[in-house]
Amino acid sequence: METFALRNADGVTVRFIAYGGSIVSLEVPDRDGRIADVVLGYDSLDGYIGDRHYMGPLIGRYANRIARGRFTLDGRVHALTVNDGANHLHGGRRGFHKVPWDVTPFEDGGVTGAVLSYTSVTGDEGYPGTLAVSVVYTLTEASELILDYAAITDEPTPVNLTQHAYFNLAGHDAGDVLGHELTIAAARFTPVDAGLIPTGELRDVSGTPFDFRSPRLVGASLGTADEQLRIGKGYDHNFVLDRGGTDDAVEFAARLYEPRGGRMLEIYTTEPGMQLYSGGGLAGVVGKHGCVYGASAGIALETQHFPDSPNQPAFPSTILRSGEGFTSRTVYRFSVS
Repeated sequence: METFALRNADGVTVRFIAYGGSIVSLEVPDRDGRIADVVLGYDSLDGYIGDRHYMGPLIGRYANRIARGRFTLDGRVHALTVNDGANHLHGGRRGFHKVPWDVTPFEDGGVTGAVLSYTSVTGDEGYPGTLAVSVVYTLTEASELILDYAAITDEPTPVNLTQHAYFNLAGHDAGDVLGHELTIAAARFTPVDAGLIPTGELRDVSGTPFDFRSPRLVGASLGTADEQLRIGKGYDHNFVLDRGGTDDAVEFAARLYEPRGGRMLEIYTTEPGMQLYSGGGLAGVVGKHGCVYGASAGIALETQHFPDSPNQPAFPSTILRSGEGFTSRTVYRFSVS
């Protein structure tokens, strides 16, 4: 498969493909300078075409779930593809993760990047309006992978975009991430029903397994008798990020740290939420170099608006209208400690 590569002087290399805009490898050094690929993935294009776990692609038109695959917009009911039980997930069967993107690489003052573009026509997976989307991947000399999202539409439509890389900072083939330390800047999360649809409540994390305001091992509470963890087969929940600035301010969202090698990932975003998925649905997935990924082999930290927002009036709106422009930025900053 044809890959595009972004590199910096510190040994960070990001490789991605046009199909799904999928990040297929992300090599970063540990505290001793040893390089490892820290994202899960596949060896071949066929692996990504057949993928059911969203290994590294761009997600849209709507990241996460929409209940029953239906929403009402300006008095009209829209029916979407149902591909997750009774619900619509990650844009449907042929969401942005299952299409080829146009890729235009660039280099500017030592900064390397690429513009990925795709146009989703009206009716795709049931969505109204033609949506033109661009995502810019930029790798800086400060070891930041920056994702700049933009979209315009000719009719009102929901828009919620994210990137679905699974991280294992010890290396994609190093086992599980249960010993990683995770911090999330969120005092609330959105609990879900049996179908993983938010109930509408914004629940305080205090005294629950969802309190990551101070560093906490990913696996510290897995296996406990918590109803939300049972429903999600671990963590598969949206966190309401503590934001103190304006809507377009890039603010700290999360920190993931692997203590053995010292690799650290910090995430900053303009988005109001972040989905934590601890990989409970991974089991027996054959990945790169024949590695078999089991449960919690990687962790997804998906910056986003909230799930099911088109059906939840109290949630931040995800409706983009003609004449408006959607923009969003997420920064993945890699370092060692």
